[in-house]
Amino acid sequence: MKKYKPVDPIKSPRFSGIKTFMRLPFIKELEGVDFAIIGVPSDAGASFRTGQREGPAGIRKVSALLRHHNPILNISPYDFLSGIDYGDLPVVPGYIEEGYKRIEENLIPVLEAGIVPILLGGDHAITLPELRAIKKIHGRVSLIHFDSHSDTVDEYFGKPYNHGTPFKRAVEENLLLVDNSIQVGLRGSIYSHKHLDIPKDLGFEVITTQEIREIGIKEVIDRIYDRIKETKVFVSFDIDFVDPAFAPGTGTPEVGGFTSSEAMDLVRGLKGLNFVGFDLVEVLPAYDPSEITALLAANIIYEFISLLALNKKKND
Repeated sequence: MKKYKPVDPIKSPRFSGIKTFMRLPFIKELEGVDFAIIGVPSDAGASFRTGQREGPAGIRKVSALLRHHNPILNISPYDFLSGIDYGDLPVVPGYIEEGYKRIEENLIPVLEAGIVPILLGGDHAITLPELRAIKKIHGRVSLIHFDSHSDTVDEYFGKPYNHGTPFKRAVEENLLLVDNSIQVGLRGSIYSHKHLDIPKDLGFEVITTQEIREIGIKEVIDRIYDRIKETKVFVSFDIDFVDPAFAPGTGTPEVGGFTSSEAMDLVRGLKGLNFVGFDLVEVLPAYDPSEITALLAANIIYEFISLLALNKKKND
C-alpha cells in the first residue's frame, strides 16, 4: 500500500511548491492514511483580535522548515506513518452556527476512515464542532486542554457560541469524559474571584500556570496520565498557552506564560496515550511579523505527529 510522506528537502528547495504542511501531498484520498492535516480557517468566534482565519496558511508556510527526524523522541515519523494535507474544511464567515455544521459534517468522513485529524485553527470556537464529530465516531472522549483560558464562559453578549465558550458547551452536550479531562496552564486576570471555579464545577481538573511553576513539568505530566488513564483522548492546544514573548501572534495574549521549549516538553510528555485527534488554535499571522508564533505552532504539531509515530511503532 502506498505511504504518503513529505517531499525530501535535500532534493527540493523549501521555498518551492504548494504550501502544505511539511510539504505533504495535498489529496482527498483517505485509504492508507494514518493522519491528516486539516485547516479550519474560522475566526467567527473571536472576541478581541481577529484574523485567526489566516492561521492555517501561516502554519503551513513555515512548516517547510521542519525535517524528517525528531532527535528528542528519536523517531522519524514518516518511517511509520502515512500522512496527508487534506486542505481546509468549509466554513461560513460571520455565521458561526452554520460554520459549525459544515465543520462537523466534513470532518466525519475522515474519522470514519480511521484517520487521526490534526486540525489547524482558526479560533478556539472550532473545537466544539470537532468534538461533536468525534463523539459520533468514537463516543465521548477525554480532553487535554493547554490554554491560558478555561473557555468555559456561559455566554458572550448573550450568545452561546464564542471562542470563550466551547468547553462549557461540550460538557452540556455530553461530548466529554469530563472526569478524565484536564485543563493545563490557566493564568491571567479573570472576570471574578469565582471564575476559576467554573471549570472545576464542570468536572475538569485544573492546573494553573502558577501551580506548574511550583510542581514542575514532570509532575504535571504525571497528573495528566493519572487523569486520562486508558481513555481515548483529544488534545486541544491554544497557542496563547505560550508566553507572548515566544508567541505574539495570537488573539488574546496573556503574559507570564511558558517558553516554546517548555511547551514542547509538555507535548512530548504525552507519549503512549490513545489519541483520536488534536487541534492547535488561535495563531494570528497579522500579529506575527517574524512568523515565530506560526513556527512554534508547526513544531508543536510535528511533536504530535511524532507521538503518533511512537504509538504506531509500538503497535506494529
